[in-house]
Amino acid sequence: MMTQDELKQAVARAAIEYVPAGIIGVGTGSTANFFTDELAHIKGKIEAAVASSVATAERLKKHGIRVIDLNEAGEMAVYVDGADEITPHMAMIKGGGGALTREKIVAACARKFICIVDQTKLVDVMGKFPLPVEVIPMARSYVARQLVKLGGTPVLRAGFTTDNGNVILDVHNMNILDPVAMETEINQLVGVVTVGLFARRGADVCLMGTPEGVQTLKR
Repeated sequence: MMTQDELKQAVARAAIEYVPAGIIGVGTGSTANFFTDELAHIKGKIEAAVASSVATAERLKKHGIRVIDLNEAGEMAVYVDGADEITPHMAMIKGGGGALTREKIVAACARKFICIVDQTKLVDVMGKFPLPVEVIPMARSYVARQLVKLGGTPVLRAGFTTDNGNVILDVHNMNILDPVAMETEINQLVGVVTVGLFARRGADVCLMGTPEGVQTLKR
């Protein structure tokens, strides 16, 4: 039986086949870390990488991969990142690691989003994993009250500040039947920087690690 880490490693290796020469975007989290380590084997092909977090930038630099600012990079061919939950329709919850805003920005600049997950992340309806919402600190309690009205139970992520200097509310008990509508509604709340729903711009390809091998799901 493969361990969860072995499944993550398998999808990280599979994602390398989607990496063209040039500039790529790299996500944040345990599965993205495995991908970053795999990139080290083909670093001669990579002109530079755009990182979605300070932690990822440091890991890339340790492997001798040049990290550049997104403003310098412009559009990229691919962005590779994990997810906390993904549906067969390629909508995702992301932000368990707290980098959701930067992840969403980098993903928006990529022509193709490759999501790499193990099979435990595939769900029919999202919401079991608490939905992260990045909020400007002064708006924390206002946004929390609005999220309660939407049926959620928001909990401040204790002792955590994002790379952007904001706080995260993790929203429990959400049953996300229409992720596109919910993403739009939460993003409209004053004080919200980003919600960790990636539905309007979901993944283009999902590489999913299973004991039988890596499965490829597409939109």
